[in-house]
Amino acid sequence: MRIPLAIESGSRAWGFPSPDSDYDCRFIFVRPSHDYLALFQKRDVIETPIDRVFDVGGWDLKKAITLLLKGNAVVVEWLTSPIIYAADEHFRAEFSALADRVLDRSRIARHYLHLGERIRRSDLSDPSDAPLKTLFYALRPAVMLRWLQLHHARAYGPMHFPTLVREAELPATLCSLIADLLTRKAQTRELGRGALPGPISAFMDAEFEAARQWASPREQGPSDAAHRDADDFFRRMVREFGEGPG
Repeated sequence: MRIPLAIESGSRAWGFPSPDSDYDCRFIFVRPSHDYLALFQKRDVIETPIDRVFDVGGWDLKKAITLLLKGNAVVVEWLTSPIIYAADEHFRAEFSALADRVLDRSRIARHYLHLGERIRRSDLSDPSDAPLKTLFYALRPAVMLRWLQLHHARAYGPMHFPTLVREAELPATLCSLIADLLTRKAQTRELGRGALPGPISAFMDAEFEAARQWASPREQGPSDAAHRDADDFFRRMVREFGEGPG
């Protein structure tokens, strides 16, 4: 198989790593074309053993496209990651163009809403005693939802968190609190537990509540045109990367 895209997908790419953050390398791979014509399909995920430094895994192109059509924002983040380990720029540009054409912003919003609310309920349910490191994993979806509200013509926002914060037009007090937490996270291995800053807690709850209204689910899935567009892209990339020597 060939790998036309390999990127960093974790806190390093999001812009809030800790000194001991591992490397979350993710990639998209394309198998030989005859594998896609096989009666019994091979596994669509490749993973390597996780250790303290490296967490490496990838998705088959077919899986990545299918999830993109369902509104999985992970695929979009891989395409827009600021840290690229290896990339065929033609592949990346073509896949990004497909995302721009077929993505449903309400599906992307629901992805971040469900992610943020799940972490808010499970790890940050007690605002007086919460793991502060985990705060970022709920705060980032909340800021993304705010960004989507402000940029109606776009289906997804910047992966890089400091950039996302700048473009989300947050109140100065909130920006100052976030900047302070980012600085502390970059300097220490463990932020420990403590009370959630009130303005941040209120902001997350307000954005999640608002998104429940404007990002309401739609019954219909991707259009027939979107499916044809995705099929065409898939076939072209398999011909380009799945046939002949790598």
